[in-house]
Amino acid sequence: MKKSIENTLSTREVAKFLGVSHVAVYKRIKRGSIPATRVGRNFRVPASFVDSVRGKEVNAPGKLVIDAAVKRTVREYGETLKLLGAE
Repeated sequence: MKKSIENTLSTREVAKFLGVSHVAVYKRIKRGSIPATRVGRNFRVPASFVDSVRGKEVNAPGKLVIDAAVKRTVREYGETLKLLGAE
């Protein structure tokens, strides 16, 4: 049975969109954070995934994660950030 590749993107196309290497895309596919279908020896990612990432808004739980990461970064690297900001 031949699988349709309409409305799908190659891993290299997804990598270019996300600004990461195609190896990073493979790793994310393996972890399950990027949905993909194996077609022969390659993976194809639904175009809807890219559309969802492109228009993604930060929800309340996501905002909490970002806020916690910023607070931790400032706590751990505050002095370094001040020095960088002075340059």
